[in-house]
Amino acid sequence: MNELRTMILDTADRIFRDKCDQTLIDAAEGGEWPADLWQTVEDAGLAVAAVPEEQGGAGGTIGDGLALLKVAGRYAAPLPLAETFLAGHLLAQAGASVPAGPLTVAPVHRGDPFDVPGGALHGVASKVPWAAQAVGLVVALPDGVALVDPADCRIEPGSAVSGDPRDTVIFDGAAVKVHALDDAPERLWRLGALTRSVQMAGALEAILDMTTQYVKDRVQFGRPIAKFQAVQQSLAVLAGQTAAASAAAENAIAAVEAGGGEAQIAVAKARCGEAASSAAEIAHQAHGAIGFTHEYALHQFTRRLWTWRDEFGGEPYWQGELGRMVAKAGADNLWAFATRSS
Repeated sequence: MNELRTMILDTADRIFRDKCDQTLIDAAEGGEWPADLWQTVEDAGLAVAAVPEEQGGAGGTIGDGLALLKVAGRYAAPLPLAETFLAGHLLAQAGASVPAGPLTVAPVHRGDPFDVPGGALHGVASKVPWAAQAVGLVVALPDGVALVDPADCRIEPGSAVSGDPRDTVIFDGAAVKVHALDDAPERLWRLGALTRSVQMAGALEAILDMTTQYVKDRVQFGRPIAKFQAVQQSLAVLAGQTAAASAAAENAIAAVEAGGGEAQIAVAKARCGEAASSAAEIAHQAHGAIGFTHEYALHQFTRRLWTWRDEFGGEPYWQGELGRMVAKAGADNLWAFATRSS
């Protein structure tokens, strides 16, 4: 880990530990924008950590930005950090300046139609994260990316299972400048899948810590339930799922930093999604009734896992993608493909 990444992660951990508590997350899920938390994050340069300095960023690498998102996932930070990272990356790749403030991206679902006749953007984007709170919306088009002012769109508010905003955005002739970038929708789709993977990996680590501490503290029949073999077995499965997800996410980050990562992203999104399903079940079983109450923070993580696992393609989609990659590589290259992807 380089010195800059260490500084970014230490700063992020300190900010989120101090400011991102259960009360703030509850308020954000109720519709209150956490302005103070965002301002602190932005003042620390974290919102543009992976954007080159000449384009308005802090000069970190794409890996620095992704590692930061894992920390944010560990605290269930109710901010569009992943979306700002994605928007900033696309703009930087297209040679455009990155504006200050929270950003978001579209489309986040395949099949959302867009058309830009005469430089006027038309179309509908569904379930766009944080659209109403963003100062800019980066739209990935077949020939490039466009930065759109949300004030020039019609936004219909919505929310995800996580409680975070997921809005419908109607583009009805907003004037845009398209910055050339090859295959922008595919870039957004794959990098978006990786952001959700690292966020899930961070949330899984928080769930493991929370569950481990709870079974140590919860006493039944005169001893902590962590002493019961059945609980220990479940906790071991939870730890294994968390470790596998984290390893897959870290492997994909390293591959993307090295200039590749197509297969590793598919592995990460599929593996983290599988882990999310298993881990949420085990964690709620271990906590019993209290784990299902609003007053206890577990649901703030498990609901985000359920949201993130489905965004930018769920496990079946990415498992299918891996299958197609294996078939394309051919039987004689299966071992080489598998070892490169792991």
